[in-house]
Amino acid sequence: MEVPADYDHPRGPTTTIALTRLPASDPAHRIGTLFTNPGGPGGPGVDFIQQVAQIAYTPQVRAQFDILGFDPRGVGKSDPATCYRTEAEEQKVLASQPAFPVTHAEERAYTTWGIKVGLHCTAFAGDKLAHMSTANVARDMDLLRQAVGDDKLSYVGYSYGTYLGATYAKLFPTRVRALVLDGTLSPTGYSGSDGDRRPFGVRVAQGDGAAATFAQFKAECRKAGPDRCSLAKLGDPSTVIEKLFKRLKTNPVVVTLPDGTTTTVTYQVAVVVGFQHMYDPAGWPELADLYSQLAAPAKRSKAPAALAEWTKHREVYPSLAQAMQPCIETAKAGRPLAYPEYADAADKTGSHFGRFRAWISQPCESMPVKDTDAFKGPWPNKVKAPVLVIGTRYDPATPYQATRPYADLFPAARMLTVEGYGHTTLFKSSCADARITAYLTTLQAPADGSTCQQDRKPFDPIPAGKKLVQGAVVQ
Repeated sequence: MEVPADYDHPRGPTTTIALTRLPASDPAHRIGTLFTNPGGPGGPGVDFIQQVAQIAYTPQVRAQFDILGFDPRGVGKSDPATCYRTEAEEQKVLASQPAFPVTHAEERAYTTWGIKVGLHCTAFAGDKLAHMSTANVARDMDLLRQAVGDDKLSYVGYSYGTYLGATYAKLFPTRVRALVLDGTLSPTGYSGSDGDRRPFGVRVAQGDGAAATFAQFKAECRKAGPDRCSLAKLGDPSTVIEKLFKRLKTNPVVVTLPDGTTTTVTYQVAVVVGFQHMYDPAGWPELADLYSQLAAPAKRSKAPAALAEWTKHREVYPSLAQAMQPCIETAKAGRPLAYPEYADAADKTGSHFGRFRAWISQPCESMPVKDTDAFKGPWPNKVKAPVLVIGTRYDPATPYQATRPYADLFPAARMLTVEGYGHTTLFKSSCADARITAYLTTLQAPADGSTCQQDRKPFDPIPAGKKLVQGAVVQ
């Protein structure tokens, strides 16, 4: 679909939005279209729907809604912005990104890399980045809503998708039918609209959230014991991991991968892989295997599954422009050489993970591009319809403590807590799925302050004859 590149000039140049739709399985009882956003920023909504929508949503939701996903402007299949002349060049630069720095030499290398990327994105993608704010994505979504013929929006947003939901609610408060906002990203923290000028990775407290979830990983491993958590065979998981991390800082481990190539596991790699695995407790046994094999030299006969998978998908973002999207709408720290100071402070409360998340926005300091159409608050809104706001107790990426303040932005919010672990409720709680289904199909939201449990504990054995698919136990 074509949409205005710049909404200040609605009849000017256009950009294209790629979208896909899973049709309602019971058209006779169809309610409308359910719009989705899987997070990001810039998460590929087309792939999300085509790959997981049929298991992510209950049969009742699939029966009564067309489920629509779209790649936000500038990323994926939607007329993507690129920071280099060719995709090969860009992928090479992405692959060369230094791990988050620990030493002074690493800090200088990371800063140099960030400056180069910021300047390249300004030169090659600045014209597109200047119109890629969340507010413009919300305006695009409203045009898509009109195009499918819905009077009001039904929407499910995960992680960054909750920021898109909050922005849409501010811009179009009378056009909301239903909002499910799962894994809330603090609007003030992300945008910096409260005047906080620390890096946005620090403002949204991801280091703290990851450290709290990591503590649960170690505690649940200890409870599971050596029969179900391999790390527990080596002793107390906390002690084993701390010794391992300390050793990796000076003595990285070279591991052979299934294809015969090798990769070096540094302290930073161990932390980043740990952060990624905190998103889904179904992967915690795999992470325990990695740490136990790294900690016990005799067990390094093959690459742990967690590490082999990381080497295939080591880049969080498929493009540099997508990684740089927050830079055009979030407040910059304004002190590019102070990142070591920010990282030291963040690591005191978010051990290991605070430093990692503090550095993610450093390249923003070298990119002056801004989207003047970005919405940065104030965030309290006038949506009258009940809104379902969901937080998971131990969420590494959108910490639980942001859930109630986020819910308080809506006059009729209903906050649902999922007692468990991981990022968002996807594939984790049939109780939450039932609450979401009832809300979307009947607009009956659960009572504010309701709770749900997850279906299984992280180290629970998989029942005979079943398997894990996207974290869910299926036949």
